[in-house]
Amino acid sequence: MQVLSQNLQAIQEQEAFDLVVVGAGGAGMSAALFAAIDGAKVLLVERTGHVGGTTAWSAGTTWVPGSHHAAKVNPQDSLADAKRYLDNAVGERSDAALRQAFLDHGKAAVEQIEAHSELRYRPYPKHPDYISDLGGSTLSGRALEPLPFDGRLLGDLFKLIRPPIPEFTVLGGMMVDRTDINHLLAMTQSLASFKHSARIILRHLKDRISHSRGTRLVMGNALTARLLYSLSRHDKVTLALNTTVERIAQTGQAVDSVTLLQNGQRRTVNVRGGVVLASGGFNRNPELRAQLLPGIPLDWCPAAPGHTGQAHELASNLGAHYGQGALSNSFWAPVSRRQRPDGSTAVFPHFVMDRAKPGFLTVNQAGERFVNESTSYHLFGLGMQAAHQKSPSIPAYLVCDAAALHRYGIGMVRPGASAGLLKSFLADGYLTQGATLDELAAKLGLAAAGLKASVEKINAYAQTGVDPDFGRGSTAYSQNIGDASAGGRNPNLGPLLQGPYYAVKLYPGDIGAATGFATDAQARVLGADSQPIAGLYAVGNDQHSIMGGVYTAPGITIGPGLVFGYLAARDATARARG
Repeated sequence: MQVLSQNLQAIQEQEAFDLVVVGAGGAGMSAALFAAIDGAKVLLVERTGHVGGTTAWSAGTTWVPGSHHAAKVNPQDSLADAKRYLDNAVGERSDAALRQAFLDHGKAAVEQIEAHSELRYRPYPKHPDYISDLGGSTLSGRALEPLPFDGRLLGDLFKLIRPPIPEFTVLGGMMVDRTDINHLLAMTQSLASFKHSARIILRHLKDRISHSRGTRLVMGNALTARLLYSLSRHDKVTLALNTTVERIAQTGQAVDSVTLLQNGQRRTVNVRGGVVLASGGFNRNPELRAQLLPGIPLDWCPAAPGHTGQAHELASNLGAHYGQGALSNSFWAPVSRRQRPDGSTAVFPHFVMDRAKPGFLTVNQAGERFVNESTSYHLFGLGMQAAHQKSPSIPAYLVCDAAALHRYGIGMVRPGASAGLLKSFLADGYLTQGATLDELAAKLGLAAAGLKASVEKINAYAQTGVDPDFGRGSTAYSQNIGDASAGGRNPNLGPLLQGPYYAVKLYPGDIGAATGFATDAQARVLGADSQPIAGLYAVGNDQHSIMGGVYTAPGITIGPGLVFGYLAARDATARARG
C-alpha cells in the first residue's frame, strides 16, 4: 500500500483506478479491502490525517446474522428469524429488498474477509438484539466483535489509526473492552482477574516506553487496525490522507473521473469501475444538519470529525437523493460534556455503564422521570427529545447515590474514583454533588419535590422489582446491561439511599446518520428516476440505513457497512473488467 499524506505527486494526472473509495472509516476500508482482495487497483481517499472514522471510536461490533460464528453460541438461530425480527422492528421504514440482500450476503462477506485478510471476529456469548421482546430477536450470535490486535505490527502505520476517545482509556492511553473492565474491577477478588489485569497493565507500561499510547488495540481500534494492516499488504492500494474529493464527473450517464485536492495540489484520476461514497454521513454539514437535525447543536455530536457532507453535495449534483421514511434521520445516545485541559470538549456517550444500573435514575427539569433508563441508547436519545416537547428535558439529569457512584462510576467519572478525582469533576461543573436530595436539586435548579418523589418511587420499585411507570428492566436486553450481581429483584433497579448524591447533565447526541442516499441492493446510488447512477455507490452512513432509523441491535451501522461494502466492491470490480 502506498500512503500519501502530504502530496499527490505519486499519482499521475489521469491515472486510472478500478475503484475510488471516498472515506476511510470502517465501511470505506472494508469496500477498499474487498476490491483489493479481488485484485483491483484501489484509491482510498480520506479527508483527515487518520483512518477509522467513528468506527475507530466505537465498540467495533459488527451485526451480521447467519455468519459461521453464530453456531458457536447460538446454533438455533436462523436467517428466517433474523428476517422476522427486522420485519417486526423496521417494517416499511426501509426497503425490504435491501434488508434481504444484507441477510443473503452477510455470511459470504464475513467468510471472504476473514479468509483473505487479517480481520478476525468472535461472537460474544451474550449480546442481545436491542428490541429483545420482538419476535425473531435473539440473545447472541448475530453480533460479532473484532479480536484484539497488536498495533506494533503496523510499524509506522500505527500513527494513522485514529486514537480512541481519551475518556475511554485508562492509565494514559490503555484501551480496555468490557472483558478487561470486568477483570479490572474484580482484580482483588479473583486470581483469574488479577492475572488478566496484571498482564494488560504490564503490557501497557512497556508500550509507553516507546509509544504515545498503548498498542494493545481492542474494539473499534482493533477493527480499524486489522483493516489497515490488511490493506497495507496489497501493493495496488493507494491511501491518500488529508485529501478531499473536489469533483465527481460523468461522461454520458456514467461516473468516470474524480478530482482530488490536497494542500493546494489537484489530481484528476480516471475511474474504471466506480466511486464508493463512504464519507461518514451528513452530520457535520451545517446546512444539512439544520435541515435534518433541527435544534440539535453540533457540540452534542460525539462522532469523529471528517463527515462534513461535502461528498453528499457532489453526489446530489449527479442526481442522487436521500431515502425516505426513517424513524429518525440519525441514531442517538445520551451524552455528557466536559472541557478538557487543552480546551477541546469531550462528548461522552452513555451507552451501558451507568444509566441502566441499580442506584441511578434520570429526571427532567421538574425532577420527574420521563424515560426507561434501561432502554437502548438510541431510544433514550429519542425519548429525551420527545419528552422535551412537553416539559423541559434537555438537559436531563442522571442522578445516583454515593454507593452507585463508587460501584459503577457515572459518565467520565470511573468506578471507585478517589476523592481527589471527584474534586476535579466537581470543580469544573461536570459533576454536581449534594449532601441531600434537596441540596442537589437546588444546585441543579430542579424542582426538589419532584426529585424526592421520583427517588421515593424508584426506591419502592427496587423493593418489588417492577417499574410500572416505564418498564425498566423488563426485557432481556435491559437486564443484560443491568447488574444481576447487585442482588436486587431486578438487575436494573436499586434504591438511592446513601448520600451524598450526584448528577451529570445529559444531552441527546447524534452518533451517526440514519438518512443517506437511496441505493439498490448492490449499493448502487439511485437517481431521480430510481435507476442506478452508473459507477456510483454508497455504503456506511452515506447509504440510507436499511434499519430505517431503528436501532435494532449492536453494530447495525458497521455490519451493513461491511456487507454492502462487499457488494459494492464486487459490482464495481466486475464493471471495471467490462
